Amino acid sequence: MIKSILKPAVVFSSLSIMAACDSVNRLIIKKQEKMFTAEQIKEAHSKVKSGADFPSYIKEIKLLGVTHYEAYVSDGHIDYHSGSHYTATVPAKYEALEIAEKPKTEKFKAELLAHQQGRTDYLAFIKMCAETGIEKWEICMDKMSCIYFDKSGNEILVEEIPQN
Repeated sequence: MIKSILKPAVVFSSLSIMAACDSVNRLIIKKQEKMFTAEQIKEAHSKVKSGADFPSYIKEIKLLGVTHYEAYVSDGHIDYHSGSHYTATVPAKYEALEIAEKPKTEKFKAELLAHQQGRTDYLAFIKMCAETGIEKWEICMDKMSCIYFDKSGNEILVEEIPQN
């Protein structure tokens, strides 16, 4: 009789592999997704000095395993997600802002363009988003897009992220 030497679950984290036995003691090996931390995200973000640095930032956090993230205008917290339902949250950055109930889409688009041309700083941009009814934006790594949403969850604007 051969004794089983496998334990119910063994994780080789440095190899990003997980080995486990299923209910009938078959060995299952799965590739384990890399997990990222809020500190790694903050480190990558610290390199962003202007909009020109944004594509490099996106590439860097994508390599960490981020599939998409949501940035909330109300307090500046950001939820970074992976494909396996893992989330790392970067906490609030400023005092809570009131988001306008009705979006002012055309004004938002004009002010966004001004911000992208360097005419406003980040905090002015955030205040403008709140005043024009933008609740959050979502960055999708696969589509390389940025989608702005109002409080009702309606898409206000979809932008393509440059891939330099």
